[in-house]
Amino acid sequence: MPAFARLVFIPGSTARMSSTEFAREALPTKLKRRVQLLLGPWGVFFEGFLQHPVMVGSIIPSSRFTIQKMLAPVDWDECRLFVEYGPGVGTFCRPVLDRLRRDGRLIVIDTNPLYINYLKATITDSRFTAVLGSAADVEAIVQAHGYEQADYVLSGLPFSTLPDRVGPEIAAATWRVLRPGGAFLVYQFSARARDFMARHFSRIDQGFELLNVLPCRLFWGWKEAA
Repeated sequence: MPAFARLVFIPGSTARMSSTEFAREALPTKLKRRVQLLLGPWGVFFEGFLQHPVMVGSIIPSSRFTIQKMLAPVDWDECRLFVEYGPGVGTFCRPVLDRLRRDGRLIVIDTNPLYINYLKATITDSRFTAVLGSAADVEAIVQAHGYEQADYVLSGLPFSTLPDRVGPEIAAATWRVLRPGGAFLVYQFSARARDFMARHFSRIDQGFELLNVLPCRLFWGWKEAA
């Protein structure tokens, strides 16, 4: 070992490496951080896609046209709790918060800590809560935050590529957690999500947004009023 090299101890490990080896090991992390800083939220979103492509389903966030059309049917005056599955870097979060009443709440749920940590660091609105967890556990999550039911649930999760049984579990849990008259808002690249929704929602409105990468199918599943 050269005289100028130093030994570096890795916390929680018995391994040792020279300062030169440590610097080489840290290079990918430094490069990743530089890319994130350069690309901003797009860089974070892309990294999340690379980590879990099955759960993200796209390398590019939704367009403003998709956002506007997807949120158009929401009755914001009556919305006290809005829930989102798979918020990514907050593409929908800020538009929802812009429309949400002052005493409303937005709870987002994601299984990727990269996205949850990013959202917690960048969205400081007191009405916003980011939860690391599964959409299938939405009922427990909603109740843990002091609510019995949600008014609207938004999802961009790729139902066509989710693991077996996860899609049906999410659709069923969503129907249970919604208040009568509430809606499950889903945007997808395929129509498979509608099959899961149709088992629980008798009324499903449909739309399509061409100005999105890729063009996007839109679904609004309405829970019958009591």
